[in-house]
Amino acid sequence: MEEQIPLSQSTSQVPEAKRKTGKIGRFFRTIAFIFVLIIGGAIGIFVTQQKPELFGLNKGAAAAQAEVDATVAKVGKLIDLPTDEKPNVATVSDASKVKDQQFFRNAQNGDIVLIYTKAQKAILYDPKENKIVEVEPVSINNNQTIQSPIPLDSPSENTKETPTPSAKSSPKP
Repeated sequence: MEEQIPLSQSTSQVPEAKRKTGKIGRFFRTIAFIFVLIIGGAIGIFVTQQKPELFGLNKGAAAAQAEVDATVAKVGKLIDLPTDEKPNVATVSDASKVKDQQFFRNAQNGDIVLIYTKAQKAILYDPKENKIVEVEPVSINNNQTIQSPIPLDSPSENTKETPTPSAKSSPKP
């Protein structure tokens, strides 16, 4: 007769080869999982550095300054710009709030305002169509404070509050 093995003994005895294969398979799955996490993290870091605005982050100061310089270069091809100063730059974020001001009557969201305080000149530039929309003299009070309720987003640290361009120049001191 056949020798009967009790049920409790048969399930606990797994061949030695299967146990080793299971450990090796588990090891490779763990390594693959860690590899996928590292690749995903690297991709996330790369995208965050290249397109921080996708995650609601600000660009670095160097990237923002490079963007300002590129904008100034594009505008400089369309109109003569003052060379003795760097402009304050801002982006129109809500054109509907400034449509009642003469300077912004043709402004659209995304247009860029360059303000040259020494030259007392404001330039409204449309980057989508690569054209100058408006150029007007700007009034700045004596203590060099520029004030305006204009809703503009600042793309750089070189940007101050934006003045409200006026139709007439203020007398020079």
